[in-house]
Amino acid sequence: MVMVEGEHMESIRVLIADDHPLFRDGMHGLLDSVPDTEVVSEATSGAMVISQAADLQPDVILMDIQMPGVNGIEATRTIVHTSPHIGVLVVTMYEDDDLVFSAMRAGARGYILKGANQTEVLRAIRAVANGEVIFGPTIARRVMSFLSAPRPATPVRLFPQLTERETEVLSFITQGRTNEEIAQQLVLSLKTIRNHVSNIFSKLQVADRAQAVILARDAGLHHHLQSDHS
Repeated sequence: MVMVEGEHMESIRVLIADDHPLFRDGMHGLLDSVPDTEVVSEATSGAMVISQAADLQPDVILMDIQMPGVNGIEATRTIVHTSPHIGVLVVTMYEDDDLVFSAMRAGARGYILKGANQTEVLRAIRAVANGEVIFGPTIARRVMSFLSAPRPATPVRLFPQLTERETEVLSFITQGRTNEEIAQQLVLSLKTIRNHVSNIFSKLQVADRAQAVILARDAGLHHHLQSDHS
């Protein structure tokens, strides 16, 4: 993972998991061209990436979804369960809602399309290495559309364990806002927002922002807040 100590910077150790050699070669060339990333290995199947992740402990895995044997979703679930510090960034040609949320539920920290430009790919890798959750622009729009779409009438499960402020912060998290953006919006210090986020994760028993988004969506938080402000 990238860490700055004085002027020293460690490379982000990346494992590329994809069964298409042209994609692996192109991604390997891109990562070799910048100083802060290092390709530690390549995997061509789900079983192989699970094994290599356990042995090599990379910072980030670029995960394809459709691979021989174990698919990328199941591989992600297994890897994150045994090595939660490894950041999985799904890089795929598929952009449907079910796959996006299946990847999030499995523990992926990011989801971008294979058509993404080099700048976007590198930005996503660095974000995931730093523990952030990131989506490519196209996927982010789909996620927001999915979160705000009308849902069937079901009993709304709210979060009484959260304070009013924590619920407000959670609503911003579901919108894909960073801690810095939330702090600016609520006119609070970044440290205060980080404390709220930590409390939210602890009270909801989730590990990261992706799991919090899924839980909030399933509980209908977005629509409850809309109805409260209508």
